[in-house]
Amino acid sequence: MRYLMLQKAHGAAPDEKLYAEMGAFIEELTASGVLLATGGLDPVGFKMASAGDELTITDGPFTEAKEAIGGFALVEVRSKEEALELARRFRKIVGDGETLVHQVFGP
Repeated sequence: MRYLMLQKAHGAAPDEKLYAEMGAFIEELTASGVLLATGGLDPVGFKMASAGDELTITDGPFTEAKEAIGGFALVEVRSKEEALELARRFRKIVGDGETLVHQVFGP
């Protein structure tokens, strides 16, 4: 089962302790084969909308900073419970904030 974990941006700059703890966590998940991809996201981005044959592209940002997605991790685990445990461990490292977890369907 694959899960996409989305980290909402929080605006606070990470300190050295956070970098070290997150680095160790990412290293562990990579070595175990659980972590498929991770990265930060550009807060600006763009939006594409379609209506019939018309496409509209609008430059961002679009949401309030507290709602913007700042980064993601794509993991492959055996169960929803395992995905939730990884999200718990992540939240414990980074502290207060919000993480969205979605199962990814398809090949």
